[in-house]
Amino acid sequence: MASKSIAKNGSVTVYVYVNGSRKKLRIGRVSKRQVESICVWLGRLESSRSTNEPVDKQTADWLNGIDDQLHQKISNVGLVLPRSSANLMDYVDGYISERSEVKQSTATVWRRTRNHLQKFFGPERQMRDVTLGDAKDFRRYLLSEKTGKRALSEDTTRRTCGIAKQFFEDAKDRGMLDRNPFKHRDIPTATGAGDKSREFFVSRELAERVMFALPDAQWRLMFALARFGGLRCPSEVLSLRWCDIDWENDRMIVSSPKREHHEGGELEVVPLFPEIRPYLDECYDLAEDGAEFVISRYRKFDSNYGTLLTKHIRQAKLKPWPKPFQNLPSTQETELAEEFPMHVVCSWIGNSQLVAAKHYQQVTDDHFKAAQKVGQQTSTRGCNG
Repeated sequence: MASKSIAKNGSVTVYVYVNGSRKKLRIGRVSKRQVESICVWLGRLESSRSTNEPVDKQTADWLNGIDDQLHQKISNVGLVLPRSSANLMDYVDGYISERSEVKQSTATVWRRTRNHLQKFFGPERQMRDVTLGDAKDFRRYLLSEKTGKRALSEDTTRRTCGIAKQFFEDAKDRGMLDRNPFKHRDIPTATGAGDKSREFFVSRELAERVMFALPDAQWRLMFALARFGGLRCPSEVLSLRWCDIDWENDRMIVSSPKREHHEGGELEVVPLFPEIRPYLDECYDLAEDGAEFVISRYRKFDSNYGTLLTKHIRQAKLKPWPKPFQNLPSTQETELAEEFPMHVVCSWIGNSQLVAAKHYQQVTDDHFKAAQKVGQQTSTRGCNG
């Protein structure tokens, strides 16, 4: 707990412990009531610092209400970060770099949000200066064409604002902010049922035409694994090893963090569908002796393979579709759902039935054609009756 000493001239010094070392803050001349109050608040900060727990709301409110001079003295002993260092981009960069426990894919998404924040707010913006109005403007910016490429979907915008909210909430928990500008009903962060407007069914005929446009055997296999195996690219496709292929039983072991909520953890046994086999055989014949990974030429997990696929599609004078790689497993799951029970399909694709319904399964033209046939049959039976 914080302790105090009072000099003969009435000047107050408060002592606190930070990382096991005794530190002193020269407060100056204040009333007895004020020094008692300061000791209480500093004691709370001391406790929060030693246990690495966020400060409570009352302490955060007090910390944000004091003047810069007292705040600087508190930061000098290491109880809080200095206000002058609460630069938005510096804080976000530090937040991401310190979270070494998160998956690479999560860090990649965080960095994407970080880049949006920097483009909108600039490199010098202080976190304390970001208002609710600024946060609303940021959301509108994401939904506009001003991001540099195209407007983000509603779901992606919500997810991006949710990550920004996470950054600011962490700063608030550490007593650097008294409010989170992204924590407001006008800035929704819960994702909905997905953006159905960007769904696209990649027919087998179209898939075959794309195959002819791809530059080499490994690219063709990457495409086949996603379209006919339902694997996510790059995470699951690039993680596939030759030892994961069960040639005799036509099965393969797929490894991905996305599947860790299933009974087998991150590993799932899925069929080696016959459409994949010729492309797999081709790559096997070309593989070097002792090769570990099925895809050996393209190993960068953070590359934008969707953009590269779009480029190859355009070179073949075909029209690119939205979310080029994401719509491949979506198409495969839609097809499988017509033939197998959903619990089996979800096990193979590596998602839940809820996620499948929201983000994977599509309504195709064949469904409408089938509905017309049912209607015609019903009409015929009615006339005959």
